[in-house]
Amino acid sequence: MIIPYNQLSEKALQGVIEEFVSREGTDYGHECSFSDKCDQVLQQLRSGQVVIVYDPGQDTVSISVKDQVS
Repeated sequence: MIIPYNQLSEKALQGVIEEFVSREGTDYGHECSFSDKCDQVLQQLRSGQVVIVYDPGQDTVSISVKDQVS
C-alpha cells in the first residue's frame, strides 16, 4: 500500500526517511552527510521518483522506486 508522503506528519516523515537512509547504505558517488542523504530522499519523494510503501502483513514501512511498486 502506497502512503502519500504528504499525509504523514513532518516528524513521522523525517523518521521514515532517516530509518531508510541509515539502513540503505546507498552509494551516492561521493561522500554525503546523513542530512544531505535525507534531503535527497525527500526531494525524490516530492518529485514522485520514490514512494513510501506500507506492508500491513509485516507491519513495515519502506521507500521504493515508484516503478518497482505494483
